[in-house]
Amino acid sequence: MKEITLTMVNPTIKKLLSYATLEEKVDGEYKKYTCLPSRKLYSIEVNGDTVSCIGVEFLNAKEAVIKHIAVLPKERGKGIGSSMIRFLCKNYDIHSIFAETDKEAVNFYSKFGFQITSLGEKYPGVKRFLCEFKVQ
Repeated sequence: MKEITLTMVNPTIKKLLSYATLEEKVDGEYKKYTCLPSRKLYSIEVNGDTVSCIGVEFLNAKEAVIKHIAVLPKERGKGIGSSMIRFLCKNYDIHSIFAETDKEAVNFYSKFGFQITSLGEKYPGVKRFLCEFKVQ
């Protein structure tokens, strides 16, 4: 896993981010990773191709929020998403990891061990969930 240095526009990372946020928000979110020191973006390469990314915001020394996590569709189901979360747990001295997600990703977080709390219909017609993981 490598930290991405965002000094220029990386179309592969922007494409991955589009799987994790609305298309119209990709440019703004990408820019936050270049400007905010509390945000870090990591990727995994397979055979020289970037296949996944995880974007994290560190709230403080002990808490982090997964802002974005994305894996190319053809690479899903291979444990890549879980390996990115394990990377965070191993490489940072954090006690809690949070994520807010939709119904589509709840099973992924639940299988990893996150506690899931419904936030209800946060946006019209869209149920959201808070996921929290206590790092051992």
